[in-house]
Amino acid sequence: MKKTTLLMVLLLSTTALFAQGYPEEMPEAKTITVLATTDIHSDIWGFSYENDSETKNTGMARAYTYIKQVREENPNNVILVDNGDTIQGNILTDDIYNKQDGPHPVIQAMNYMGYDSMTLGNHEYNFGLDMVNRIIAQANFPILAANVSYIDGTPLANAYTIIERNGTKIGIIGITNPNAPTWDGDKVAALKFSGGAETCRLVIDEIKDQCDVLICVAHLGETAEFDQDNEGDAGLKIAEECPELDMLMLGHFHSNVQNEVNGVKILECKKNAATVARFDISVNEYNEVTGVETQLVDMADYEPSAEIRELAIVSEAHQATRDFIKGGVKDENGEVQSVALGVASETFQPENEMAGIPEGKLRDTAVIDLINKVELMNSDADVVSAALFKDTSNLPKGDLNYGNIFDIYKYDNTLYTVEITGAELKNYMEWAVRGLNTFKEGDLNISFNEEYPGYLYDMFAGVDYEVNVSKPIGSRIENVMFKGKPLDPNQTLTLGVNNYRYSGLKAAKIISGKRNWESSNSIRDMIVSYLEEEGTISPEVDNNWKLTGYSWDEELRAKACELVNNGTIETPYYKSLTEADLLNY
Repeated sequence: MKKTTLLMVLLLSTTALFAQGYPEEMPEAKTITVLATTDIHSDIWGFSYENDSETKNTGMARAYTYIKQVREENPNNVILVDNGDTIQGNILTDDIYNKQDGPHPVIQAMNYMGYDSMTLGNHEYNFGLDMVNRIIAQANFPILAANVSYIDGTPLANAYTIIERNGTKIGIIGITNPNAPTWDGDKVAALKFSGGAETCRLVIDEIKDQCDVLICVAHLGETAEFDQDNEGDAGLKIAEECPELDMLMLGHFHSNVQNEVNGVKILECKKNAATVARFDISVNEYNEVTGVETQLVDMADYEPSAEIRELAIVSEAHQATRDFIKGGVKDENGEVQSVALGVASETFQPENEMAGIPEGKLRDTAVIDLINKVELMNSDADVVSAALFKDTSNLPKGDLNYGNIFDIYKYDNTLYTVEITGAELKNYMEWAVRGLNTFKEGDLNISFNEEYPGYLYDMFAGVDYEVNVSKPIGSRIENVMFKGKPLDPNQTLTLGVNNYRYSGLKAAKIISGKRNWESSNSIRDMIVSYLEEEGTISPEVDNNWKLTGYSWDEELRAKACELVNNGTIETPYYKSLTEADLLNY
């Protein structure tokens, strides 16, 4: 066939195709940008209510500034998702808006920000199923949790949502944390939970032919937390079992993670919207994914959005929370005046010898002793435990308000008692100190294992003991004394422990007994009552425990502290400075 004839045939054929209804232009290649937040913990404003101060890098308002910028850069191709633990975590929600009806400020802010979905985190269940259903009803976007339903099979939330951006269909699968019954047993008794990977696999098989892009937003950390055998609570297991996914957003552990498993790009980011996860998914003209780029974006460089802060419900909630902390008493001019709950005669926490390494985790201090003292007073326990939830938790000298109490006990836990054996107590104590890195010769500080959150590091009252940090995990607790005698592994004791920790210890099979008592009020309320009754409290430390098994050259240690304290060397939080490290200084 002659070339001119062939060209004419092709031209006529193409014209005929268009006449039959084919598009005049093929779809264009594009980049779908997925922005994800996780573990916001109610930080709308970017404010630390317990300290009555603005933060420097957190808050939904600050994140919205970045989100708007990305939307302007890539119009109509941006998706915004949230990964749970969103409506719990500060005084605004936990003490006020989660305990009253009406519009919820966090959800209203998310509506304004234009979220496309939210996955339920474990802390969404803290306030019961009425609260979960309340936020589902108020959200202008789908709430996702594929792996949970009522016992009769009725879904609690949506398993997935499919949205379209310029001709590309994106399937978003939400996986909630299956360990919710471990922490909130009675509150979720009407529900049944399934493993993350197995559920994600089933949903993908259902929707994959309807989607061009598949993403999973799972409120799980990378590794198993309790389900060590089946890894139903391990985020990486999802990537291993579901290679069709183009991206996987994780959370729960409050860590910045950038990973790839089985071809699946994975991000996790820090809490309180201090970091926003960004996935740039390249899609060709045939709606095929050709690549995924990932980025963790620090919000420290972004100013809070005035739009979010000026929303009526947000500004009102912010002021109501500050007034609540002050005591809510108005003077003749209608101004709220601060009413002290009590007074601290001196500051409770010692200053850190090495900047960023909390003394409250290196030795017995007055903050932990106060919490444990109040727990002992309010129960018939022989032994109690408490953790330093924040490295900076402190009671400063002077007037104390509710924010100060929240600062040292941020969770709304109740107190349980349970009968345990001496052997179980020792196992619990070993479990509690897993987060300390093993001290090695030449180290110049104690450091902490990044895999174990600080809130798991419990310290005990009612027993005397030593923690040998040179020993491996599982054999560190030494010289345990109870009422002046060595702890007998067979003796029975009453343990006082918060409800969250009790459930975790039961799930890990560290303790076997059933709770025999639960307090009618929270541990935080117990501390408030103690402060109000005492009026003035003074720091008291009984030094019933200490770290052992470490030593260092004092001159080199002093030099290391100086270099860290003046900012020359970054705080060696997760890995100790060594004598060799100082050779360059």
